[in-house]
Amino acid sequence: MEAYLQYQRVRKSVQKHLAKLKDDCSCPSYSVNAHHGPDCKLSGYHSSLEKLPAGSTAPDAAILVGWEGEDDPLNPANLSTSRKLFMTLLVSLIAVAVTAASAIDACGVREYSAYFQVSEVVGSLATGLFLIGFAFGSLLSGPFSETFGRNAIYSTTMLLFLIFVMASGLAPNLHGHLIFRFFAGLFASTPLTCAGGTVADLWNPLEKTYAFPVYALPAFMGPMIGQIIGSYIPVTLGWRWLEWVMLTMGGVVLALVLLFQPETYGSLILYWKASILRKETGDERYRAPMEINQKSLGQRLKISVYRPFAMFYSELIIILMSLYLTIIYIVLFTFLEGYTYVFGDAYGLSEGLTNLCWAGMLVGIFLVIGVVPVVYSWTAKAYARDKSTIAPEMRLWYTMLGGAVAVPISLFWMGWTSNPNISIWSPLVASVVFGYGITTIFIVAYMYLIDSYDAYSASALGFLVFTRYVVAGGVTVAGGPIYEALGVQYTLTILGSISAVMALVPYLLYFYGPIIRRKSKYAVNVDTE
Repeated sequence: MEAYLQYQRVRKSVQKHLAKLKDDCSCPSYSVNAHHGPDCKLSGYHSSLEKLPAGSTAPDAAILVGWEGEDDPLNPANLSTSRKLFMTLLVSLIAVAVTAASAIDACGVREYSAYFQVSEVVGSLATGLFLIGFAFGSLLSGPFSETFGRNAIYSTTMLLFLIFVMASGLAPNLHGHLIFRFFAGLFASTPLTCAGGTVADLWNPLEKTYAFPVYALPAFMGPMIGQIIGSYIPVTLGWRWLEWVMLTMGGVVLALVLLFQPETYGSLILYWKASILRKETGDERYRAPMEINQKSLGQRLKISVYRPFAMFYSELIIILMSLYLTIIYIVLFTFLEGYTYVFGDAYGLSEGLTNLCWAGMLVGIFLVIGVVPVVYSWTAKAYARDKSTIAPEMRLWYTMLGGAVAVPISLFWMGWTSNPNISIWSPLVASVVFGYGITTIFIVAYMYLIDSYDAYSASALGFLVFTRYVVAGGVTVAGGPIYEALGVQYTLTILGSISAVMALVPYLLYFYGPIIRRKSKYAVNVDTE
């Protein structure tokens, strides 16, 4: 609805502009694209039109359509801050809905494993395959959003996601349930790969310092929210109600997006404008930038699948950030099974109470809000000093202000105090620290790659999303057996030790990132002072 109203606003703006041109013309006969006499107010009209880029394959006579100045109200980046925050929150709600669905099935592993008469390891494939679906879907979402716009892709993939969630709830056998969960994950990946594009559509580099956390904080809460929502559903309503709750939640979010979310992709809005100009004037020369030298959808899909892996071999920044976030996701998604051992077995908690312990991480995520003003103030000073440019390394401060070290500290703390002789509040507080740390790493991984690779950021993020969800999907299945074989103490000690090594990454990149980027084929060159 909002996108339709937005299109109508573009049409009315074009019609108003054409009417004004006609009123301003003092030539004997008026034609919008005619050459006007020297005494006519429109004598400079053609000279003010944007020129085609060098090397363009469009006809020489084509007229490139752009914004009506930097303050064009049709440009989503010029909307009010409150409106842009609302639009960013709507995208984050999509992410909450799909990431909650990724984790909620873990609440019912015991029940549907018994129903289908399989082991719990096999039952955990429902979560693992959903995450692997996430991974493969992430490679395809970007090119579609750059062809059809963000809004159309969010709405379409959300609808398909809901259809497969419903199908998984109705599945009569385990094979069907697992297949439908995979396809639900495939279509659920869109907000995780396109959200960076939406944020870039709306916010300038400085504003992204607080705008991206507005998206990231709710989005990262999804798995925890899924666990909390699903705490008592399997034992009270039955495991299929896990899917019905997600279907309802996703349906509400989809309705909000359809009703209130406008298109944010500026290139598509200019395409609307060009097509309206062609229709209103009968002049086929009007062209939007996306119509000129635009690769076909098939070509861009091929690039989006191939380039992330090609960049992985040569880009140290992508390797380090992908490895760092993958380690975090290994810990996070092994907790889906591991919390049974950390809290359930150690303190004799029921399955429902064990899942409620995820609330500790939620508290930690909220603590990140306190860091945002500090990082923003430092970034604003750099933005003013460097004449409206920001070195990507400024984004690393979120983890450098305690986030990086918080993860290994919390894992050692949780591992060695999860003991019936020690208060349950000790591992719970450790989970708060863990929630704070992993959220800062999530924010930094996205923002640092986006700023470091600019035009190639979609490919950089594509690899980041693909690797972490493929690995997370695999370890979700292995999580329970690992905790059972090694015990809580040694499992979390191993994960904490790996995290301690990876905690050096943001500090190393802060000092050596500019050098790495200067030697890169794809990265941008903006140095810190």
